[in-house]
Amino acid sequence: MQNQTQSWPNFLIRAATNDDLPQLQLIRQAAFTPVFASFRAILGDEIAAVTQANDDAEQADYLASLFAPDSGWELYTAVLSDKIVGFVSVQLNDKTGVGEIGLNAVHPEAAGQGIGTALYQFALDRMKAAGMRVATVGTGGDPSHAPARRAYEKVGFSAQIPSVYMYRLL
Repeated sequence: MQNQTQSWPNFLIRAATNDDLPQLQLIRQAAFTPVFASFRAILGDEIAAVTQANDDAEQADYLASLFAPDSGWELYTAVLSDKIVGFVSVQLNDKTGVGEIGLNAVHPEAAGQGIGTALYQFALDRMKAAGMRVATVGTGGDPSHAPARRAYEKVGFSAQIPSVYMYRLL
């Protein structure tokens, strides 16, 4: 991960450190609790109890894994008034020329201040500086992901391949 720092009008974006992980986990949990609740509401309790039972724990483990030196991901934080309020992960694939925005979140208390948009723009700038030719990001099509989709569109994401996950009880 490059040791990059960039100042915005009211916050700073910097490379994450291992010491940041506890705060990043709190942000992740606060941001994704409504998403997981939305999934439960869509799927119903019986299916969700089976398919979504470990989502929070698995996502927590995944976030921690991004700090591994061989993870292939760079992780950056947004700091507002000396407090981490958001993060974004970035993957750069030199072979394909595709950069990816991965797991990311802004604490709901800091939402609406342009932090997510700035994190995405920072990630795109990092990709461009690394020679990537295309940027990609995956997100949900459910109502709880609507704010994320709007933020991605604000920084220029427009081409989409819709996909649908279908479930049924057995």
